[in-house]
Amino acid sequence: MGIAANDLCQYVIRPTLHYLERHSVAAEALLLGAAACQSALGSALEDSHGHGLYRIGESRHQSLWDCYLACDPELASRVRGLASQHAFLGAPHLELTVNLRYSTAIAWMMVEAERIPLPHADDPLGLARVWRRVFQPHGRLHDFVDAWHSYIGNLSQVA
Repeated sequence: MGIAANDLCQYVIRPTLHYLERHSVAAEALLLGAAACQSALGSALEDSHGHGLYRIGESRHQSLWDCYLACDPELASRVRGLASQHAFLGAPHLELTVNLRYSTAIAWMMVEAERIPLPHADDPLGLARVWRRVFQPHGRLHDFVDAWHSYIGNLSQVA
């Protein structure tokens, strides 16, 4: 059983995006859709493809830190501030599974690093194109759209 889309948005995604000073309704919608498609909103948090809500792989996580966040120490510090003090040092990839705000911040940083303009929040197909480019390069657009309709439905009920 996963997390209700409204709760995930209200208590995890929206506050994380505000904390990062990156909030938009389209960003919320993309991250909700990614979580729905990647892990059924948290119903399955671990598999061979990655960790947590967004199924982020260890090499992708490390690369994001090395190639993107390292270039902006202030942003890196802000993201690091969401991670557990001691657990992050011993098992940084585990944070992607157990720390929803940290994994959401990393997922958003992945989107931001790609420098892709976001479609409108009510455009599941446009959001699916961004999801495929950022999270699942070999993914099928209809998988995202189907997950969107199954788990999220009308975004106005969530936002």
